[in-house]
Amino acid sequence: MSLRVRIQKKLPNYCLDVDFNVDDDPLGLLGSSGSGKSLTLRCIAGIDGPDSGMIMLNDRVLYESRRGINLPSRDRRVGFVFQNYALFPHLTVGQNIAYGLKQGGKTERRRRVAQQLDQMQLAGLGDRYPHQLSGGQQQRVALARALAPEPDLLLLDEPFSALDAHLRSALETQLSQTLADYRGLTLFVSHNLEEAYRLCPQLLVLSQGKMMAQGDKQGIFDAPGNLTVAQLTGCKNYSRLEPLATHKIRALDWNCTLETEELVSPLQTHVGIRAHHIAFLDSLEGSNRFPAWIAGSSETPHRQTLYLKLGTPPETPQDYHLRAEVFKEKWNRLKSRPFPWSVGLLPSRLLLLKNR
Repeated sequence: MSLRVRIQKKLPNYCLDVDFNVDDDPLGLLGSSGSGKSLTLRCIAGIDGPDSGMIMLNDRVLYESRRGINLPSRDRRVGFVFQNYALFPHLTVGQNIAYGLKQGGKTERRRRVAQQLDQMQLAGLGDRYPHQLSGGQQQRVALARALAPEPDLLLLDEPFSALDAHLRSALETQLSQTLADYRGLTLFVSHNLEEAYRLCPQLLVLSQGKMMAQGDKQGIFDAPGNLTVAQLTGCKNYSRLEPLATHKIRALDWNCTLETEELVSPLQTHVGIRAHHIAFLDSLEGSNRFPAWIAGSSETPHRQTLYLKLGTPPETPQDYHLRAEVFKEKWNRLKSRPFPWSVGLLPSRLLLLKNR
């Protein structure tokens, strides 16, 4: 199984220009709104047309501008789950699922529909209409409709974005189980890093139609390479840097000097560190350790975000250098410590970044 995509499409604000392969593992397309993620899926599905390039699925050419090949959507063997479900309101659940089943007789189509109803935990709902279902049930119908024809490729365009947190979690678990049994290829679009990270071993990061990074998810997370990829993969702390030596920099926006594990390059313009990689230590002895004070904090049910000022006490709640994230258990141990705290920006955790 393989998908080869190399397409270009001119848009008013940028040009979509992507070139990538998908083999076995689900590939997550990650990027901010308007980065070209959904457009890439629509071009692969045949809903939108590129200006030039080629799309090949399992040695079948779906699109090639040079030879004038552009298969219609119905012949591409591609399943598509839309962000807004796109169910047919005048058809029942069963009829929606059966919509893409063009091959086989009535008995085979009924078998496929029943199979999908059972697998998607929709048994007994086949005669209902979309408006009689919850959002989570509608999304499961959309997934069942996409999978029923047994496509070679499944395209998922932010399938959980319209759901509340509880339903997102439940459906993500079900989708993960479904993909484990699915024999085809999968492309998953999201702007949510954690969602894409959990579901996709491979990531492709897009910004303004351009590929910024592609590869193993942990590799991209550990070494994003440039500021855009670092931001899109959740890095909340970054500063302009001034090179001082082969393994030493000045973090201009954090007002501190740092030793680095990575060799400093003249092309690198910024240093970053992820919020959960900031260390809270018992002493100030050692490299990259600084006195720090809390300018403010905020909480979620499980984590505490701490806004830290290095070097001197903060004058206002907005006077801080870094955002650190800790679990509540650690926060309960930290909060009684007298200031200043010892904060470590460990050399192995620093990200040296190019501007683009």
